[in-house]
Amino acid sequence: MKVLLEIRDDKAAFIMELLQSFKFVKTMPLSPYKAEVFEGLLNAVEEINEIKAGKKKAQPLNEFLNEI
Repeated sequence: MKVLLEIRDDKAAFIMELLQSFKFVKTMPLSPYKAEVFEGLLNAVEEINEIKAGKKKAQPLNEFLNEI
């Protein structure tokens, strides 16, 4: 199982040391850029799921293209 944690900067070193003390846990810190990209992807997936569930309306492609 993979888990993404958001930890306050002042507690990150302690939590990383704690997690690394377990032989069955692998840790891999994300760079700020990778964390931002990952968060954007999670938001996009959530939005797609809301659209599929009918909770949100999709934007027509031509409106999207006009914005950019």
